[in-house]
Amino acid sequence: MKIIDNIKEIQSKVLDIRNSGLSVGFVPTMGALHQGHLSLLERSVSDSDISICSIFVNPIQFNNNKDLEKYPRTFDDDCQLLENAHCDIVFAPSVGEMYPEKVKASYDFGRLEQLMEGEHRPGHFNGVAVVVKKLLEICLPHKAYFGEKDFQQLMIIRELVKKEHFDIEIIGCPIIREPDGLAMSSRNVRLTTTQRALAPEIFNTLEWMKREAGKLSVPAILEQAQTRLGNLPGIEVEYIQLADENTLVSVNNWNDAENIRAFIALFLGEVRLIDNMKIT
Repeated sequence: MKIIDNIKEIQSKVLDIRNSGLSVGFVPTMGALHQGHLSLLERSVSDSDISICSIFVNPIQFNNNKDLEKYPRTFDDDCQLLENAHCDIVFAPSVGEMYPEKVKASYDFGRLEQLMEGEHRPGHFNGVAVVVKKLLEICLPHKAYFGEKDFQQLMIIRELVKKEHFDIEIIGCPIIREPDGLAMSSRNVRLTTTQRALAPEIFNTLEWMKREAGKLSVPAILEQAQTRLGNLPGIEVEYIQLADENTLVSVNNWNDAENIRAFIALFLGEVRLIDNMKIT
């Protein structure tokens, strides 16, 4: 496995690979890797001749500086995991390498970026779009892999690829969970023992919402889900939403959309966790 921190070097390497007729898969990450990330890499390895993984904690997608400062960084361990998982190239640039000048790019994703995460994390999706566009232009993959845990982000990236006319297939991969249902996240390591014991209630609530879909009204399910989570000690619910999976527009009735997905975002202490599940 080769580790590269220079844009020109990796571009030259990837162009040679592509010119030799080999296919390239790409998994962008911010490090602090877990089995969720590795499942994306496994998919890339099975689909492509060469797999690239990036490790870059992107400062411009954090609207909370404390969250950026506390984001876990485990580069050496990450590289060992990637090598064991048959990654071919790790691209690990510095902030200065990625952003030698002040970022001025601005994207308009319309209503898609104004809902849920966009509403609660202003500027977040612009930062995501800027870095993903740059990484795709640098790593030149045929396919790129993203987890469905960040479902709204996945939709934003698909829209970005359309806007930029990139000939890249964006592949969404299933959420990987701990045995107790908690969606794997790099932020989970920041949870205290007490918080970690409470965290699976997010998954349990999503499962309950799925079971009750159609039995209870949409408003009733949202209200009861809010009560289930909001009454737990140390949990501050940011939003619970039932939305059309294709547009992310909220639904008021079960017949408002064929494919409905539930979304939850909350704080456990200072740690912000998100999860989602297909409901109908």
